[in-house]
Amino acid sequence: MKFRIVHARSPQISPFHFSCLRNFPFLLFGATLVVVAAGLTGCNHNTAPAVQNAATNVKTYPVKGKVLGTDASEGTVTLDGEAIPGFMDAMVMPYKVKNPNVLSELHPGDTLTATLYTSDQGDYLDQLVVVAQGKLNYKPTTGVYHVPQAGDVVPDFKLLNQSGRTIHLHQYKGKVLIITFIYTRCPLSDFCPRMSRYFAEINNALKKDPALYAKTHLLSISFDPVYDKPAVLKSYGEAYTGEYTKSTFGHWEFAAPSKDELSMVTHYFDVGVTPGENGTLTHSLSTVVIGPNSKVVAWYPTNEWKPADILNNVKQILGPKAS
Repeated sequence: MKFRIVHARSPQISPFHFSCLRNFPFLLFGATLVVVAAGLTGCNHNTAPAVQNAATNVKTYPVKGKVLGTDASEGTVTLDGEAIPGFMDAMVMPYKVKNPNVLSELHPGDTLTATLYTSDQGDYLDQLVVVAQGKLNYKPTTGVYHVPQAGDVVPDFKLLNQSGRTIHLHQYKGKVLIITFIYTRCPLSDFCPRMSRYFAEINNALKKDPALYAKTHLLSISFDPVYDKPAVLKSYGEAYTGEYTKSTFGHWEFAAPSKDELSMVTHYFDVGVTPGENGTLTHSLSTVVIGPNSKVVAWYPTNEWKPADILNNVKQILGPKAS
């Protein structure tokens, strides 16, 4: 899976590094991006070896940088990139992207990692993963994404849960509802599997406090309804609850919206999803804490939060009397 992990926002964009690019004319965010090809391959070569495929003469390098802008017409993303050992110094650079569809999921301020492929035929980025999101509101080409803010009233979205039963978000009024977004085939351990492991920790911690347990509910929402049918979600959920066939899903449910309503749900919770190869999805993360009044209390757009953060939110919402 490639990831943008949008996936809102007011970033502190790091200073440009012009040590190598200063001799090459370019315009950021403009209609023209001109870079001499040698600029990509001729800056400060070091001795560290790159991975090389002798059959195709393709070399690969790990890339990490902050997104400054994208150009869909050129299929490029401009990065304020870190140094690439054995290849070039830290610098601002526009890169071709192998799959231009992912550009709609990248936004100024996002920090991403990727693999740079270089050869005599050209250079491009692939395997993009957004490891931290920026803080800018944005309007992707597929529609306007809503950035959850404290006090926002969450719509009464309908979903189909692991038991094949239709549920809706407002049925949890009176409880603290904790939602995260996943898809069951996600191959990156730091993304959906991490969210599910964290939810398992939260579920177990709340279970130890009957008062908090009774006033909270966990919901993992899949953005892959075509594959993540109820039976798939049930099997996935059983593994993470640790109760397997004994799972009742009374406190932690797994559900997915219909294909027709998927876009509304993902847009409201700022989840960007782009189809990748072999059934993978490039996506962002979104975890939200919703109060008993169906209003957003806290939103976590990355994978950098910890279960303790959510538990603290719960205790602050419900107060000391709850426990």
